[in-house]
This record gives sequence, C-alpha cells and structure tokens, in this order.
Amino acid sequence: LQSTCYACRFFGLMVCSPISTVLYHHYGAACIVRLMMWTPLVVMLVPLAYLYELAYAPIQSTRDQCQEIWTTVCSRAVWQPMGFVYLYNVLQIPNAAWKEFLKTALHFDDWQLNTLLVIANVLVYVGVMAYKYYFIKFSWRCIYIGSTILNAILSLGQVILITGHIPFGLSPFVFALGDDIFADFIAGVQFLPTTIMMVHLCPSGSEGASYAMFTTVSNCAGGLASALSTVLTRLWDVSKESIQEGHYSGMLKLSILTTILQTSGLLFVKLLPKTKEDLHDLSQEKSSKWGGALFLAITFFSVLYAIVVNLLNVLVPGWAGES
Repeated sequence: LQSTCYACRFFGLMVCSPISTVLYHHYGAACIVRLMMWTPLVVMLVPLAYLYELAYAPIQSTRDQCQEIWTTVCSRAVWQPMGFVYLYNVLQIPNAAWKEFLKTALHFDDWQLNTLLVIANVLVYVGVMAYKYYFIKFSWRCIYIGSTILNAILSLGQVILITGHIPFGLSPFVFALGDDIFADFIAGVQFLPTTIMMVHLCPSGSEGASYAMFTTVSNCAGGLASALSTVLTRLWDVSKESIQEGHYSGMLKLSILTTILQTSGLLFVKLLPKTKEDLHDLSQEKSSKWGGALFLAITFFSVLYAIVVNLLNVLVPGWAGES
C-alpha cells in the first residue's frame, strides 16, 4: 500500500511537470502561482467528503507520545539504520553551481532547463516502479551499493560536459539529458527502501508522530547537504563571472569533490540492515540512551543549521562567497 501511494505521488509529479512547463512557457510564472493557489483547494473538496475519520478515538497525551518516541529512538533498530540514512543523505551534496554552468557556459535556455526537470520527474517515477516490481527482491544494502556506484560512474558526465570532450558528436543538451535521466532513475530506486524501513520502525500507537520524525531526519539531512553545497562554492571560484570568462577549473574540481563525497556514503553501509528480518533482529538488542540522545541532537542541529543557512542565502546574498 505504501509503495502504491508513493507511486501515485510521483505519477502526479510526472504528469504535472510537462503541463507546468508549457504553461510557464506561454503564460509566465503568474499563471503557475495562481494554479498552485487554487487547484488544491478546488480538487480536494470532493475527496474531503469521503475522508474517513474514527470519531472519539483514544489519543495518547503529548507526554506519553514523547515518551514513546524517546523509547523508540533509543532502540538500536532505530538509531543505527536511521544513522545510516542521515549520514548517507547528508553526503549527497550537489554541485550548487551546476545550473549556473548550464545556463552561462552551455547556454541552456529556460525551456531546456524545464525539460530536464520534466524528465527528472518521469524517471523518478520509473525508478520507484522499477523497485516496486523488480528491485524489491534485492537487499537494501545491494540497492544502495549498486545505485551509488552507478551514480559515481554517471557523474563523469559532468566532467565531460565541463571539459567539452563530448563523445559521438552529441549536443551538450542531449548529453546532459542522458546524464540526468539515469541520475534521477537511481534516486527513484533508492527512495522506497528507505520509506519501507521507516514504516517498520514505527511503534504501535504513535505511528504518525514516529514516521513524521523519521522522514524529518531524512529530509533535514537533504537540507543540510544543500546548505553545505553553498558553503563548498567558497573553495574555488565558480562564480558567474568566472564561468563567463571560460575559467572552468573551479567547476571541475567542485564536481569531482561532490562526486567523491556522494560515493563516500558507502563507508557507512554496514549500519544498514540487509532486510526486514535483520531490522527485527536489531530490535531485540539492548537500547542505548546515548544513541537516542545523539540521534535527536543531530536532528535538531541539522534543522537549525539548514534554516540559518537558507535565511542567510535570502537575506544576505553572497555571504558564502558565491555569485
């Protein structure tokens, strides 16, 4: 059921992306903003009438729910695999200057950039369905190891685009298209194993709060990775002016560094259980208050750091030395 729900979610993204691209191209951003404001309100009125809610259901107090969550995060079956999820996701640091390189150096227009986004959403959906119907038979470790190695190989596409040695006479756009296609397919394949594992970690009675916390850990690690990508732009000159002048050495070094960091997530793969059975075995081991405390502390720090960095990006543009 869970995989079906996520498949429906990504199917919606896949369908809406080309529609929004066409509308943006012909009518501008104002049309998209109005649709985002009114469409959910109108569309959700019909299913809202059929929403089932159990009346007068027993609800635990906030104190009891917090105590149950604390007990949950102290379990080794929680902090160990979620520790892997956090460490792996925080190391998936993107090249923050890549889109600028596509626009400035390779002269991609808005239509081409939006086309990359459309195909990205399509391939995420295909990746999710591929896991649901085929890769689900593989262990979680195999999924992460195989997809990470493949992602490292495909990241060479960025190096090729930067150096300009594009094979087979392909245009930069076609080559970038192929590079992005496989990268987003891999992201789709990796998505479901993590969410399936999170569901099995939720204690009875606090499923909603626990699952929300686990997804927050995963999402805040992604937010921290994005914030760190901004900081890494200070290592080398990857400003728009430098790219316009044809100085791509900083971009090349940044692409290689982010690829190495992304691949280094495999150093922690032994923290990840192979299967649901291994996850159950971990739950039988002794709990650790230190593990739970560290888990929560890192989660709160990551959220705070990502908020601060993103506020600085808005309020003090260029604070990290980027253009």
